[in-house]
Parts: sequence; structure tokens; C-alpha cells
Amino acid sequence: MYPGSIGVRLGLMRPSRYGRPTQRREDQFLEEYAYVLDFLPQGNPLDKHPVHRVNPVAQIIGTRFFTLLEVHPKPGVTLEIGEKVYIGKGIRDKIGNIFGRIDFEDLTSIAQSNLKPTIKKIILEQERVFVEFFNIAQAITLKLHALELLPGIGKKHLVMILEERKRGSFKNFEDLKKRTRIQDPADVLAERIIEELKGGQKYYLFIKPKPGTQAIFLNYLGILYKRSSGESL
Repeated sequence: MYPGSIGVRLGLMRPSRYGRPTQRREDQFLEEYAYVLDFLPQGNPLDKHPVHRVNPVAQIIGTRFFTLLEVHPKPGVTLEIGEKVYIGKGIRDKIGNIFGRIDFEDLTSIAQSNLKPTIKKIILEQERVFVEFFNIAQAITLKLHALELLPGIGKKHLVMILEERKRGSFKNFEDLKKRTRIQDPADVLAERIIEELKGGQKYYLFIKPKPGTQAIFLNYLGILYKRSSGESL
């Protein structure tokens, strides 16, 4: 069974709020909150943007679509690594300008070291949303299932998951662990998300690929959020 409406090939682009060309209906992928991965109060001397080499800059990750962004705090504001900040529309208390999206390779070493634990934290905070992925994931092709794109999930594990979910939906990560022997579902999901942030994938389960990428975007995050909010697909 193919995912049908789940699969989305990247289409026409237009400028976005973040100053980068993005897919139409980009508003579906905007972030409201983010966690600080690294804060450089004196600027980042290795940054490719001159303005960031001499001014305070922070690297953050969105809590909804795991968007990597570079931002400028408001004058006099100090940010803490691991701090949750508001970056949505309207008045922001700590963040001034959102400079734009950045790639994994643009992250500082500190930001990279904080990436996985932060992603796991976001997943665990939304456990009800993310456990549903194991309930609804479908085949991508006749030979490849979406679940097999998760690190450590082979054919035997896949069969076990599919058989168990026929008996009843997984309620939470603990239920999933007991019934499928996946030791740490949040860790598995975080690893996959990091792989997609690094790029070079043929299929993207969660992260929207960069414009122009010849890849298939399955947009499971959009589907999971709609299911959790009760919206029709």
C-alpha cells in the first residue's frame, strides 16, 4: 500500500518569512517555539555571514517541525542553552530578528552536541503525537515500509510492529517498548530526524528537504499533528 496523500514532491517555491525560498503553503511549517542549541554572545567568528561574526547570535531548533534557525536576541538579552523561546508572530520577549534557516553543517560543535538530546526532549514532550507514527506508518513501495527507515528497524522488527498494531494501537512509548522490544522509541525517532537534517536522503519522513532536492517528502509530522488535533486530512 502506498501512502497516497502522504507523499509530496517538492513543488514551486516562493520567498518565506525566514528569508529563504520555500514550498507553497509554507505557513504549514512555521514554528512558534524553539529551543536554544547554542548562544554566542560575542558572535560566531566561523559564521559565513559577516554580521554574525561580531553580533550576538543563537542557533535554535523549532519544537514543531525541527527547523534549524539562526536568530539575533533583542539588545541586552542573554540566552541560555536549552532555553525555550517564543519565535512566532507578534511580540517576542527575547528574540529580535530571525535571520533564517541554517543547515546541519552550519551548526557549531556545541549546537551539534545538543541536537540529539533536544530532539528527544521535544519528542517526549509530544509523546502522544509521535507514538502515533508507529500506528499509522505505511509502505512507501512494494519492498520498503516507512518504519524500515528508522535506525535499527529491520524486516523482523517490522513484522512484529505490524502484527502488534493489528491487535490494538500503541498507547504510549512504554506500551510500544513492551510489545515490540524497541528499547528507546524516542531515541530511534531522534536518530532518523538527525539523518534527515543532515540531508542526502531519498525519502524524508519528517523533515522537509531543501528546495530543489530530488527527494520524496512524506510529511508525517503534518499528518500526525492533524490527527492529534482532530483535523480532517
